Amino acid sequence: VIAYSHCIAHGYDLEHGLEQQKLAADSGYWPLYRFDPRRAAVGENPFQLDSAPPKVDLGKFVRNEARFRLVEQQDPERFKALLEQGKADIQKHFAVYTSWTSRPPTSA
Repeated sequence: VIAYSHCIAHGYDLEHGLEQQKLAADSGYWPLYRFDPRRAAVGENPFQLDSAPPKVDLGKFVRNEARFRLVEQQDPERFKALLEQGKADIQKHFAVYTSWTSRPPTSA
């Protein structure tokens, strides 16, 4: 299991941890998927994408966390460039994940 887990070092009230985790998934920062190689043995695709396309702006997610806000405070131009690169990377990765869902299964 690979999971996004909030912690006090992220710089927000942990009472809002579930909301931040939802923002991570809804922004595409943390896509939700499953991979079960046993599915290939029965003719099913072992990769399953559970995330919908990103529907929340990445900035809404990252600005909740101190580690990202610090970059914005110290170097707003760099933050803006990194945020745009992050958005582009998310779109690219989501396209790859989507392509995996349509691939025929391979034997394990």
